[in-house]
Amino acid sequence: MNAVTALVMATEAEALSLLTAEAVRSRAGMMLAAGLGDGLAHFRIDLDRMDDVTEAVRATIDKAYPSLKIPFHARWRHFVIGGADRWADIADRVSWPDAATRARAEFDLAIVSVLLDAGAGAAWRYRDDRSGNAIGRSEGLAIASLDMFASGVFCSDSRDPLRIDADKLADLSAAALEQGFQVSAGNPLVGLEGRANLLRRLGAHISARKDVFAKHDRPRPGGLFDHLCARATNGTIAAPTVLAEVLRHLGPIWPSRLALAGIPLGDCWRHDAIRTDDSTSGLMPLHKLSQWLTYSLIEPLQRAGLTVTDIDGLTGLAEYRNGGLFVDLGVLCLREAREAERAHEVDSTLVVEWRALTVALLDRLAGKIRTRLGRSAAELPLASLLEGGTWAAGRAAAFARRSDGAPPIKVISDGTVF
Repeated sequence: MNAVTALVMATEAEALSLLTAEAVRSRAGMMLAAGLGDGLAHFRIDLDRMDDVTEAVRATIDKAYPSLKIPFHARWRHFVIGGADRWADIADRVSWPDAATRARAEFDLAIVSVLLDAGAGAAWRYRDDRSGNAIGRSEGLAIASLDMFASGVFCSDSRDPLRIDADKLADLSAAALEQGFQVSAGNPLVGLEGRANLLRRLGAHISARKDVFAKHDRPRPGGLFDHLCARATNGTIAAPTVLAEVLRHLGPIWPSRLALAGIPLGDCWRHDAIRTDDSTSGLMPLHKLSQWLTYSLIEPLQRAGLTVTDIDGLTGLAEYRNGGLFVDLGVLCLREAREAERAHEVDSTLVVEWRALTVALLDRLAGKIRTRLGRSAAELPLASLLEGGTWAAGRAAAFARRSDGAPPIKVISDGTVF
């Protein structure tokens, strides 16, 4: 092996090291350390205000889950409207030939619904025919995507609607999403074309990777289920392994951003506070949507009979509800208050700082909440804390301070990050 080959191989290994939850957590810790040393350009950190956050989250948990039996933060929660589980209502009426067939359908639904789950904007609403309600934000996006899935919008064969086919995704038009999401001049949805393009890229990628996505069926997102089963040992797979496979095999669908050794890094951004002694120095991975997706794949895997371990190996989600909680309750303070008045690009150092600090602070908060509630990490995993939890408390804090519930910091979204 010559020196050039060795360097390329080392860089590939370094690039893949960024496609892990461990990299997100360790580098978020670097950002927090820099902030605690007053070394960040945009934020100061006041850990004395963490008690206020702890109390807000504890009160939220007490109200929503007084028994402390909290499900995981996953897309499946958003399919429950008014106490009715819309997906279960559909799935339980189907005579699935085996558990794997249902799991593939659930992977199809989860993958596409999560990819469509970037911020909708404060104005958009989905009129739900069943309840008659106009539903906004993540819940509205969830029900809209479920209705599209159930009506066969994403399948190639109308006789088998509860599936998503790669060829149909590859040809998906923005107009189809516009209709499905009920978008109009008076009901605008942020990032519509970005969402459609992401699904087209997903379809093209899956069609090209039949070795991963078509082991036992036509190419479909749900083919990832069979790939993960092949990676399991004695029916057991670790959650960080699921994330690594999601990042590796779905990573190429993301819009052109950073790449290392030809490997796309997805939700990964530059920041000078992240310092290492290799080619990954200055890079801050966050993988918000991919981790949200991984949390959402755990239950289908479990229903299919697999054991998923090390769920706390995943991190908190670097999104605006969790992040907004720390800003609104004073843990994170902008050095320049006027920065809250303008919108920021997602790759700006301000947004990268905010998101990375959110991940690190969620880990600290988890410890404080567990102590307050007398629960261990096994009894109250991070996935349940997010659901119980920080996301809802962040939303409540936003609405208490701004009539439209907008986050305290404005981010220019293309529909593929937030």
